[in-house]
Amino acid sequence: MALRYLRQLYSLETLDTRFVVPANAPPKEALELAELDPAQPLPVRNGQVKSRDSVECVQPSKWHTLEFKTYLGLVSLCVFFMIKAVVDVSQVSHPNYSTFEHLLSDGWIPGRKVDNTDLQYSSFRSNIIPLFFVVLLHPVLRKLYDGFWRANTYTQVRPSGANGLTMGLSAPAAADARMNQRISFDVPFTIIFIIALHGFSAFKIVVILYMNYCLAKKLPRSYVPAATWIFGVGILFANEFGKGYSYATILETFLPFPPGSKEEQPVTNFGHTLDNFGGLIPRWEVLFNFTVLRLISFNMDYYWSMNSRIGNSLEKKQLDPSNLSERDRVAIPANPADYSFKNFFAYTLYSPLYLAGPIVTFNDYISQLRYRPHSITPKRTALYAIRFAIVLLTMEIMIHYMYMVAIFHARPPWDAYTPTQLSMLGFFNLKHIWLKLLIPWRFFRLWALMDGVDPPENMVRCMSDNYAVTHFWRGWHRSFNKWALRYLFIPMGGSIAPGVWGQVRSVLNKLTVFSFIAIWHDIQLRLLMWGWLVTLFVLPEVIASHIFPPRRWKNRPDAYRYLCGIGAVGEILLLMVANLVGFALGLDGLKDLVSGIFSSWSGLGFLVIACVALFMGVQIMFEWRESEKRRGIKMKC
Repeated sequence: MALRYLRQLYSLETLDTRFVVPANAPPKEALELAELDPAQPLPVRNGQVKSRDSVECVQPSKWHTLEFKTYLGLVSLCVFFMIKAVVDVSQVSHPNYSTFEHLLSDGWIPGRKVDNTDLQYSSFRSNIIPLFFVVLLHPVLRKLYDGFWRANTYTQVRPSGANGLTMGLSAPAAADARMNQRISFDVPFTIIFIIALHGFSAFKIVVILYMNYCLAKKLPRSYVPAATWIFGVGILFANEFGKGYSYATILETFLPFPPGSKEEQPVTNFGHTLDNFGGLIPRWEVLFNFTVLRLISFNMDYYWSMNSRIGNSLEKKQLDPSNLSERDRVAIPANPADYSFKNFFAYTLYSPLYLAGPIVTFNDYISQLRYRPHSITPKRTALYAIRFAIVLLTMEIMIHYMYMVAIFHARPPWDAYTPTQLSMLGFFNLKHIWLKLLIPWRFFRLWALMDGVDPPENMVRCMSDNYAVTHFWRGWHRSFNKWALRYLFIPMGGSIAPGVWGQVRSVLNKLTVFSFIAIWHDIQLRLLMWGWLVTLFVLPEVIASHIFPPRRWKNRPDAYRYLCGIGAVGEILLLMVANLVGFALGLDGLKDLVSGIFSSWSGLGFLVIACVALFMGVQIMFEWRESEKRRGIKMKC
């Protein structure tokens, strides 16, 4: 019983039903089949799993072979010593402890300090109790609101014999009523929520939203895409250099008075008074990047809708609008009347997803408001909440016993650390980055699920379960990846073009995408370098796939697996370099780390051992993905 519950808890269906339901399949029937055994959601037919490009033979399981038993045993031993290396340098007895002790705070685990140095996670951690209160209050208020207006009497289709206001109401009319009922609650709640977060700066946000809406609605159709992208990227730069547009600065600019005049002081004081009421998060511009993605989504979905007719799409494909696949929810446009400012306002500032995502497209959002997703059930949401609690507890234990973030902030003398300790400090710094992003994303997705909206799961795999740049990006911030594919990469041509020029164009498209992603994160040189490095590190994958095509190794699968393992080790090292530069240490910090590791022969010896350990880990990753194929799952990452 306990084992079955554990399998359900860690099944892909619990994480996100999109992993077990094909993107082009109606979810209702597929989920009913998946309920039979969450660990085996989709059957494999004839021993094969169909992918987009080919039919791949499923390999027999290798878990019980001596080779993989050896891998599992040695990798488990390596993980123990990896953790021990960082715990050892975080002890009071370590010579460098005094250099970073001042960065530590009192912890709730007896006898341990907590590394709360990272400002991004520290902000979330300090506000998690109020956020929990809001998350619990929000669905309760919606229930009370719906109950007051007796929403269930006019948002459902009832049999003709039932006594209710919806007797004889058509399914589309009931769907419209459900959407309007939800938005009539979302708009006032959002206004209160945004004012509480940002105070008087909420007016600045509304002005930006209205300007973007006017671009979509009032410009000639052919100008909308270019104007949307120029406006979106321009807002990113304007927010960065305008520092949130201080009211005092705005008033001084538009109401200039001579210095020292009687009129100058009241105007300046009034501006500062408005600035002082900045809400719980005065720096609204830091969080506005997610809203920019939704601005672009609305405009582009509206632009494409003008070339399409929803009724024709649904009738031609004979689709049930209440049981659309994920792909159809995204691709099929909303009704023309749904592209209103009220719906746009509710979408862009939707409270559960406003602060950190995940990203939902406008079409998908409207579809989910009209028809509750079949993927949301109380049991699945409860299991997801338990998984969130486990991840949160994991982070808490880690920052109480491993102080790598504080150590890198303090920059102590690196010669006091062994090459193993230095490399593990860098590795677990990346682990901290992964968890500090995973926790807020899952928290806000859990809030949305409790409210009846199912956004994509952002983090698909553990950070350590990635061996290729392209696969890593598909599974890291997945909703942003899907957004970038729909609104940027595919409109630019994607990577479909054949020949050498097609490959060059694909690389240039990826360079553009990752440059935008870097600018979107923060307008800093180190993040641009991250984007360029990630694009550069895609090249070895492209070159290797041409030199060693899978079809030539069809009769030697083990040899090909070992060959891919060697290449994957190099890709993992490159991925670690790119992410340490972009999100942790910067280029100078990476230079210090590398020089500390390779300043002695012991460092080179460690590199050899680390590569062997990575090779064994990669083989486990390969077999894990083969086991997913045997269960009919192809996650493409």
